[in-house]
Amino acid sequence: MNASHDGAAAGKAQIDRGIFLRPWVFLRGAPAMKFLPPEGPPEVAFAGRSNVGKSSLINALIVQRGLARTSNTPGRTQELNFFVPDGYTGADGDLPPMAIIDMPGYGFAKAPKAQVDAWTEMVFDYLRGRVTLKRVFLLIDARHGIKKNDEEVMDLLDKAAVSYQVVLTKIDKIKPPAVEKLLAATEVQLKKRAAAFPEIVATSSEKGQGVDELRDAIARAVTDG
Repeated sequence: MNASHDGAAAGKAQIDRGIFLRPWVFLRGAPAMKFLPPEGPPEVAFAGRSNVGKSSLINALIVQRGLARTSNTPGRTQELNFFVPDGYTGADGDLPPMAIIDMPGYGFAKAPKAQVDAWTEMVFDYLRGRVTLKRVFLLIDARHGIKKNDEEVMDLLDKAAVSYQVVLTKIDKIKPPAVEKLLAATEVQLKKRAAAFPEIVATSSEKGQGVDELRDAIARAVTDG
């Protein structure tokens, strides 16, 4: 086992909900695969349609407003953005216990088609080839449910055998009975998916709903994955 994997294994025991309450920092933005940081600590990635609320949820998760850049303009996140707990130099034996990756949104972007295609290829290459990726948290806007382009990403994740877990966002924007109906319908859809994790997390970045549950889900994915 190489040094990077030794560091990842050593970090496993440290993962619990408390890791999200310490300071985090932006490590690197990767506009292409060659700019990815070396594989080392376990990673979880946040994926979803443009403007689904990935950056807002990451900021709520680690209680740092503005760390992950948010925008009302779909497609603002154009790189794979890596975030890690502060205080790690990256030297051998000093790897962070985990990393969170904010992925470019899919489905819509105010950019030339060739640029959008390049982002898409980069994202899918990362999903297929990143050994340290433990789980993808697939964000679904509760107001709209699973759309065709979400299903296309699920198809790819199933084919690549990449574990993923659905996270509903913006649940405060719909009424409680609609939340229950959406959860039931989403569970039915996920049962047909080979790589889908069965538990769904319902969240609101604005109200803080479900954020602790998401922290627990990430900790379990990193520790057990």
